[in-house]
Amino acid sequence: MVRSLWSAASGMIAQQNNVDTISNNLANVNTTGYKTEVAEFKSLLYQTIQTKTTSANGEEKPISAQVGLGVRNSSITSVFTQGNFFASTSDTAFALDGEGFFAVRGQDGENYYTRNGNFVLSEGVTGLTLSTTDGLPVLNSQGNPIVFARNIIASKIEISGDGQFTYPDANNNPQPMGINIGLFQFTNPSGLEKTDSSLYKVTAASGAVLNEATNANLQKTSVNQGYLEGSNVQVVDEMVNLIVAQRAYEMNSKAIKASDEMMQQANTLRG
Repeated sequence: MVRSLWSAASGMIAQQNNVDTISNNLANVNTTGYKTEVAEFKSLLYQTIQTKTTSANGEEKPISAQVGLGVRNSSITSVFTQGNFFASTSDTAFALDGEGFFAVRGQDGENYYTRNGNFVLSEGVTGLTLSTTDGLPVLNSQGNPIVFARNIIASKIEISGDGQFTYPDANNNPQPMGINIGLFQFTNPSGLEKTDSSLYKVTAASGAVLNEATNANLQKTSVNQGYLEGSNVQVVDEMVNLIVAQRAYEMNSKAIKASDEMMQQANTLRG
């Protein structure tokens, strides 16, 4: 009886984490560049009640008797499928089509990576710095902050599909500015560590950073100016998953109640 109580309790904990993950997906359904997360499970240890070589009369049995001891969350995995594009009136709104990430410099001096291309131009000491809405500078293909001259007209800055910034000359013909926005990939993007503001941090599981500008073996990511990549959360799927998780939680709670009632009944038996 105690075994069933603990197994059902582990199921309730696991399903609660599942609901937490689903609710976070639904909360970020309109977050630019957000990637949906999926809770995955694994069974706990099994307890052997009877080995396959024992029976009542000593004969060999082909199958043993093992009872599972519950479940736990094995991981919460981000799914990096492409999100839908939405038009933006901002000249510094960029959407990525492909597997690449933008790079930004965090306040701690470390590099972070994101699919959120909702950038702004902020005036600094050396010029106009391309940064996130939180003020973190966006990095170029060499890993340095992107800074434009102070005297340029921001609305005339354009970016090509390969991430190269251009500016019109006296004849209004776009000319390269010698600045390419940094685009980076990872062998296992699901291994990235999630932080706040849709930022990701490199880990041993994600693998080393792969710079598209210096790695010819990578399929290049396309940059689309005037668009933002929406989240890839599928609301209908999340609602179905929420119902399934709620029912699983309810069934586990009923199993605990049934075990408790059986224990109460056993305690009332008289010899």
